[in-house]
Amino acid sequence: MKLPILVAVLAATTFALPAAAQLAASSVYIGAGAGRADHKTPDEKSTAWRIFGGYQFHPNFAAEVGYHHLGDVTRGGVDTDARAWELTGLGMLPVANMLSVYGKLGLYYAQTERRAAGLRGDENNTGLTYGFGVQWDAMRNVGLRLDWQRYDQTGGPTTGEGDIDVLGLNVVYRFR
Repeated sequence: MKLPILVAVLAATTFALPAAAQLAASSVYIGAGAGRADHKTPDEKSTAWRIFGGYQFHPNFAAEVGYHHLGDVTRGGVDTDARAWELTGLGMLPVANMLSVYGKLGLYYAQTERRAAGLRGDENNTGLTYGFGVQWDAMRNVGLRLDWQRYDQTGGPTTGEGDIDVLGLNVVYRFR
């Protein structure tokens, strides 16, 4: 009677250890970055910054939530300010010991304001965001990312509708 129990415990342990090792490789992380936003409407560039957090639940997959200030642009006396909340999924592919490439795909909720001569127009919209980048793990818990990300069709009739592209440099800290 004791032998079947011992065999069952050993079998369960054998199958559970790889799963436990997988969970140990997973990590929660936070990050911040800055970059250059290219507003397609109006055709201007501005400084962008972001904060984000995520969970890497597999060596090749992660999920992130973040806030991205997409910059302020002024053209012809009209100020436009854009920002977005986003939820994205990342697919990562290690290419070297400390280097990986990734793609991201998700949804955003954007708020765009336009101000001119005491008048103000606001637009809120949702849309698709996607991008790609490269991450270098400089240390066990710290990584650097260089990425490009697009926010499709931010704004609306009042503020002007257009794509915003962001080229950014981000720092990632993993809690392990």
